[in-house]
Amino acid sequence: MTRPISLSRGAGVALWRQISETLEREIRDGVHPAGARLPTEAELSERFGVNRHTVRRAMAELEEQGLVDVTQGRGTFVHLGAIAYLIGRRTRFHENMKRENRAARLELLDSAAEAASAAIARELDVPAGTPVIRLDTRSHADGLPLSLASHYFPAARFPGIVEIFRETGSVTASFARLGVTDYTRRRTRVSARLPDAREQRLLEITRTRPVMATEALNVDADGTVVEFGLSSFASDRIQLVFEG
Repeated sequence: MTRPISLSRGAGVALWRQISETLEREIRDGVHPAGARLPTEAELSERFGVNRHTVRRAMAELEEQGLVDVTQGRGTFVHLGAIAYLIGRRTRFHENMKRENRAARLELLDSAAEAASAAIARELDVPAGTPVIRLDTRSHADGLPLSLASHYFPAARFPGIVEIFRETGSVTASFARLGVTDYTRRRTRVSARLPDAREQRLLEITRTRPVMATEALNVDADGTVVEFGLSSFASDRIQLVFEG
């Protein structure tokens, strides 16, 4: 249990900075291990004898340093460190999380049957206007949002994939149910940019934290395109590792 701290007032060092330095030292010494929830603003205010605004400024500094993750409604957690996410011929979300000993969850945010735009049709190698199914998902690792994705599938080949995905929570398992027992990555394109308002809200990140945006194309054993995906990853929570 952490002890009350008497701050040095009038010493030329702002109180919020003294608090952030104390918590930083405790994090690095293992007092607050990776993934641990830090005390609430009220508890820290009492511990350091300051108001909540001062504590909030200290926590913002720790977040800027990448030492903590502040999530609205859940609290502040010691940063777990970047997850090594392998990109190779067979890129699988649940396998990547299992390899990293992370609790994984793939959440369905939305789905729709729609006519393929010219850009989506080009990627799926079908005529523009062809019916496609879109799944919008959010991935979680140890309870923290990791990425957002929009997955596009040819509707004629994958009828019922929305219901199957609701049941399995896995694209790979959904494919298997629909006769695609193996698929490989043909192409991955990566870029970096600042998040939009939706990404800030759903990934629980600040507007100054970049996201890694990816485009991915997956094909079956015959080389036929089965999925085109657009994803955005919280860049401070993941490292994309490309396998040779």
